Amino acid sequence: MWRSGQLATQSANGFYRQLEENLIQDNEHKNMTEKQRMLAGEMYDPADPELAELRLAARLLFEQLNTVSQQDRVRRDKLIRQLFGSTGEQIQIESPFHCDYGENIHVGENFFANFGCVILDVAEVRFGDNCMLAPQVGIYTATHPLDPAERNSGREYARPITVGDNCWIGGMAVINPGVTLGNNVVVASGAVVTKSFGDNVVVAGNPAKVIRTIEPTS
Repeated sequence: MWRSGQLATQSANGFYRQLEENLIQDNEHKNMTEKQRMLAGEMYDPADPELAELRLAARLLFEQLNTVSQQDRVRRDKLIRQLFGSTGEQIQIESPFHCDYGENIHVGENFFANFGCVILDVAEVRFGDNCMLAPQVGIYTATHPLDPAERNSGREYARPITVGDNCWIGGMAVINPGVTLGNNVVVASGAVVTKSFGDNVVVAGNPAKVIRTIEPTS
């Protein structure tokens, strides 16, 4: 009997501890800002004043970038580093370039984006080293509910995108929300990438699929 009572007490204590943890989590969730909800991949309100201010700040920066002469490399470099969350030492962005927030974009060493690149960085977008984007590439973390009533509410959500080292994304390719690409991946021109792929592959088509593998020389 004593042992049974002890087990019942332990079980009750475990139940109440779990209940307390759930209440704490619920309170923390209720106190989340719209920005925190956005970065956590939850439904959020993009009309939130803090987010609207951040988007405006990003637009003012890339507006300047898109009008600064290619001869003024120092000014262009400074604007890119102000706009992005983090960069390597070597980075080049051809104008025009557009994004949502900028601060959620993180690129490694030797990053290059050609003309007309659009990165909707509602969630984090991370590139490894030695990545190249051809003209008019679209990187889209933002997405919307399929249910029309939910979609018409104006609330949306996002999924992060990660691209490994030594990747080349061809012209007019689209990388959709939640995609992860491994190292040494080539995305063919016009591909629509809707799922993740591992290392050393060439993907093409809509939806993209592996059309060949790559054997790196080193």
